[in-house]
Amino acid sequence: MQRRDFLSGAAVAAVLPVSARAATEPVVRWRLASSFPKSLDTIYGAGETLAKRVAALTGGKFQIRVFAGGELVPGLQVLDAVGNGTAECGHSAGYYYVGKNLALAFDTAVPFGLTARQQNAWMYAGGGIEALRKLYAKYKVLQFPGGNTGTQMGGWFRKPIKSLADLRGLKMRIPGIGGQIMAKLGAVPQTLPGGDIYPALERGALDAAEWVGPYDDEKLGFHKIAKHYYYPGWWEGGPQLSFYVNQTAWQALPELYRQAFEAAAAEANQLMLAQYDAKNPPALLRLVGQGVKLHPYPKDVMLAARRATFELYEAEAKTNADFAAIYRPWKAFRDTEFQWFKVNEAAYANFNYYVK
Repeated sequence: MQRRDFLSGAAVAAVLPVSARAATEPVVRWRLASSFPKSLDTIYGAGETLAKRVAALTGGKFQIRVFAGGELVPGLQVLDAVGNGTAECGHSAGYYYVGKNLALAFDTAVPFGLTARQQNAWMYAGGGIEALRKLYAKYKVLQFPGGNTGTQMGGWFRKPIKSLADLRGLKMRIPGIGGQIMAKLGAVPQTLPGGDIYPALERGALDAAEWVGPYDDEKLGFHKIAKHYYYPGWWEGGPQLSFYVNQTAWQALPELYRQAFEAAAAEANQLMLAQYDAKNPPALLRLVGQGVKLHPYPKDVMLAARRATFELYEAEAKTNADFAAIYRPWKAFRDTEFQWFKVNEAAYANFNYYVK
């Protein structure tokens, strides 16, 4: 073959649509186990976005069927289901599984941690994906960023929280490290999937609950039972959801399908945050119009929570090598990011939000 002919053929291959190139690939059908109910359309919808985009990019040859939380496996068992091959992939939150290893919380959010933008910066450009994949390999899982809600609200309370003392004995749905910090402040944390929170509030098994923010919280109806809505969700400054893939299933995929999955996951990751930023403001206005009372957390709660948080991090890093391996570089990245955002982003926001 002459060089000109070779280059011409290479150029055609380069511009050939992915779906056309997929025509010679095998049909692959996967199941995705979500931790979330269909009623939470934005979070659950990330799995649907992934499935639709993968199918489109592969000419329909790579099909992913999405199962809502509880349909295939319980919502809090997605990591195990993917690791053992019950489902080839899943959509969940790393901090649901801190009982296995506290370091998994960095995959979602940790108290007084990164915002959504900063989380993306850490994951894609600051070594976060590489660090987390070393950890997830222990569970036979490959992880991909799969959405972000932005800073979450601080939860719904039956009674107002006027000081740190009001947290003592309070039964609150709050997972992950945030729950551990609440326990240090005197509360009694519980981990429940989204669909179980309202019934627990209704029957009095919970005194308070945090979920996401105005849009999802309104859909779940928490305001019908608990009228006091607190901010900020200091334990979830930029909580990321993740797609999990069984390592063996991933290795069996054609390279073209791997690229389609990775591209679709990145799209779903970006789209979720955009949707929440658009949907939360009008939802908050609707809630306030229905009598919901907004409150900032008291300063003594915020200060005590931050102090307890970093005491926990330092103690965990001394005994958990996985945690220390992620925490030390993560904290250096966080501190640098905070300095930059304090100089520019915060100044811009504070002027526009507060100066009349």
